[in-house]
Amino acid sequence: MWRELGALLMSAAMSTATAAIPPAPDTPAPRALALGDSYSIGEGVPEAARWPAQLAALLRARGVVIDEPRIIAKTGWTTDELDAGIDAAHAIEPIPTDHALVSLLIGVNNQYRGRPLAEYEVQFASLLERAIGFAGGEASRVIVLAIPDWGVTPFAMQSGRDRAQIASQLDAFNAAAQRIAEARGARFVDTAPVSRERGGEPAMLSADGLHPSAAMYTLWAALAASSTGRPELWA
Repeated sequence: MWRELGALLMSAAMSTATAAIPPAPDTPAPRALALGDSYSIGEGVPEAARWPAQLAALLRARGVVIDEPRIIAKTGWTTDELDAGIDAAHAIEPIPTDHALVSLLIGVNNQYRGRPLAEYEVQFASLLERAIGFAGGEASRVIVLAIPDWGVTPFAMQSGRDRAQIASQLDAFNAAAQRIAEARGARFVDTAPVSRERGGEPAMLSADGLHPSAAMYTLWAALAASSTGRPELWA
């Protein structure tokens, strides 16, 4: 099922970026913002293949007018480093508080470095509040994506790390993120199952054998697009 869905959606995402009806002249398109780490910046894939960019393309294909997302993310960032990165980005170019859509995907590097779950919960909750603030206080305009299980990748197999432990720890991080997000009224997008099921396939990996390929990001974007509900409620 995921293979057929991925093929169809990748084609749609790459060919319909301008399908939506444009806004009136001099009216800026609603803003989008993506906050995260290597998964949001799209380590190893072209800019158009990053999952936030593919999500924007899919929404435009549904008739939603949305700008290209501003991405504040860096490979290797943990929750506290993303927080500092947001401050740095805001100092260079102020981040508005009227985004139509804000995404948050963070935590894999906390787990990779052995940082405690309790610390993640506190810092994630703080980041979520910032994300909601960038969405004008509307939590329903914020989507939180699950952390993928990098334990299924060739990188993990060669690392010697305990892959069962990686899976268990990431499940705990994702459960915390889902609980915090849903309690606050944000949307949690559970991309973990497809990432775990197909994340080890060569076609779903970038050249480094760790980060997702454009094809995997297409599946994430499809799940995220489905989570946004009726576009007229927030666009």
